[in-house]
Amino acid sequence: MIQPDRIVSTTCPYCGVGCNLRVHVRDNTIYRVTSPFDAVVNKGNLCVKGRFGYDFIYHKKRITTPLIRKVPQKPGQRTQAFDRSEWREVSWDEALDYTADRMVEIYQRDGSHAMAVYCCAKATNEDNYLLQKLFRALFRTNNVDHCTRLCHAASVVALQMAIGSAAMSNTASEVILSDVFLLTGSNTTENHPIISLQMKAAVEKHGAKLIVVDPRRIEMVNWATLYLPMKPGSDVPLFSAMAHVIIKEGLMDREFIEQRTENFEAFAQSMEKFTPEYAEQISGVNRNLIIDAARMYGSAERAAIFWALGIAESTHGTANALSLINLALLTGNLGKPGTGLNPLRGQNNVQGASDSGAMPWHYPGYQEVDVEENARRWEELWNIEPGGLNRERGLTTTEILGAAHPGGVRSLYIMGENPMMSEPNLNATRKHMENLEFIAVQDLFINESGAFGDVFLPAAAAFEKDGTFTNTDRRVQRVRKAVDPPGQARPDWEIICDLAARIEARLGRPNSAFWAYRHPEEIMLEMGRAVPAYAGVRYEHLEPVGPQTPVPTPGHPGSPYLYADTFPRGRAKFHPLEYVPNAEMPDDEYPLVLSTGRVLEHWHGGTMTRNSSLDELHPVALLDIHPEDAERLGICHLDPVRITSRRGSVVARAKVTEKANVGVVFLPFHYREAAANLLTNDALDPQAKIPEYKAGVVRVTKARWEELPTDDYQPRGRY
Repeated sequence: MIQPDRIVSTTCPYCGVGCNLRVHVRDNTIYRVTSPFDAVVNKGNLCVKGRFGYDFIYHKKRITTPLIRKVPQKPGQRTQAFDRSEWREVSWDEALDYTADRMVEIYQRDGSHAMAVYCCAKATNEDNYLLQKLFRALFRTNNVDHCTRLCHAASVVALQMAIGSAAMSNTASEVILSDVFLLTGSNTTENHPIISLQMKAAVEKHGAKLIVVDPRRIEMVNWATLYLPMKPGSDVPLFSAMAHVIIKEGLMDREFIEQRTENFEAFAQSMEKFTPEYAEQISGVNRNLIIDAARMYGSAERAAIFWALGIAESTHGTANALSLINLALLTGNLGKPGTGLNPLRGQNNVQGASDSGAMPWHYPGYQEVDVEENARRWEELWNIEPGGLNRERGLTTTEILGAAHPGGVRSLYIMGENPMMSEPNLNATRKHMENLEFIAVQDLFINESGAFGDVFLPAAAAFEKDGTFTNTDRRVQRVRKAVDPPGQARPDWEIICDLAARIEARLGRPNSAFWAYRHPEEIMLEMGRAVPAYAGVRYEHLEPVGPQTPVPTPGHPGSPYLYADTFPRGRAKFHPLEYVPNAEMPDDEYPLVLSTGRVLEHWHGGTMTRNSSLDELHPVALLDIHPEDAERLGICHLDPVRITSRRGSVVARAKVTEKANVGVVFLPFHYREAAANLLTNDALDPQAKIPEYKAGVVRVTKARWEELPTDDYQPRGRY
């Protein structure tokens, strides 16, 4: 057996669970990943990605030298260049000088509105803090966003509206203390596998009752007391009908409502129309199931709600999340263990990136950019002249690309994101990318978006640098360097600092000491000086495990659950709701509803897992389709099928399964050769600006074998 030179404790770079890892290293090479049984987050358990998904860092396609395109790109004529022969290798000095020159040229010519940046939920808190600081402090723009806009933006907006805070209220492992927990819009076993183990244990060992509400028959249904197979987009009427029953049957917590909430009467009046009969007509769920779910949740002493992107990724995602928040407020299920409102975060550091200010409407700590005292606070910290920071809200991810035209956004900096896989309606996204004047990319691989770039800056992976991630439980955890980065790849924070110093010099605002950080901890300390929730975070206090924010003072033990005595906005607010149909509804031409999401073996745009041995486990895109729909369409298991929407068409194989419900099909979004987001609708939620990923409409037809996207398209793995 191989004996390690060292074993390094760090945090998993995949989903928001934030599992604790022990990385076994010999000769500067990772050969094994384990987890200690006393790990506070995961108790030694790891999913297939956490245990085996580290080998992407050694893939032959990894870029380890700075690159500049050989042929300069022009707006409207920009092309994708995956081939290394279309790039030339350069020194770091040349790459950073070129990047700074191009960006400053555009900024001085067109102003702050021409500049935009995508931060990254895969990067550390410190990386994201610095990148948003660079664009706000130097380019005076709030066109700063990251993938939270494409996943939980609606949850963030709804929680801010109702509670005044945007994070999970409780700890996921507290589910073992719940009498009842409601799970909706989350395929937990595949998207948050370790949390699903905790949920199963809550049912099997602690007697908790589980209510699953989902358009797909996900695995967690096997542990559920009640399963409500709703139609996509019917969340508001269904959960409002539960509220209707709770009010009518007197199951609400009157003392909690009177002492800790506001606007109850207006809310209660708006619930009158949401009868179980009305909800049944829209959702397709039997009225008696809705009544049973309401009684079960409303009668529990401790009830928790968990949700993921099935709630948020909708043109009415904010209303969906508010319908869940209303249920918790109605029954007083906040402020104590085993209860709460718990949006399960998708990426490893989407919570931390949001906390760190990687959003267009907020500085770090969710301080609104258009509030004068907030802007002054950051001007003072960043040594900027009074009035220097931009007071206007910036553009979101989708809006940034939509503004890619003369007079709009001209320069885009992309750190670790992949909009050419993650944005909806990719045919439109491609045109927007082609219209940009300058694109800088900071990543590990030339992915679908990086191939549009003018310059590529090779970054270190999570196993190759230091910093912190904040998981879905709000737990701040150490990321530790286990091996050296390959070639000339560098940690993100170092790249950003060197670039910022160059930009400052060109703008005539030299203050390079401001960017002369010696270690990521210095960056965290700076952020904590203006973000109360991180004010007490110290690297030495993250041993052996980090505390959960808020951490207001050094040595504070952290906050496993929130709102025991009060809410950040004072009283929590009920919100009256109306039912608004999906942006698209099935019709004769497009009779099926398409939902998109992840599979266990892959992760998001596939930049990491599809350059890993994990790709061998699930190498092809499969369309989940119910046997009744498959039989009606003459489709057999693993047949090639064409999926067509109003926006595009892709070919994949059919997976005939009862996991899909009749009338609903599911396509994972990891596969560029069958990119699900060529099909999805770019209509937006008006409040959160999040796209409609879960309820576009499509038609499915048999395809020819030769239409399959690659020659080597043999099913392997778990089919």
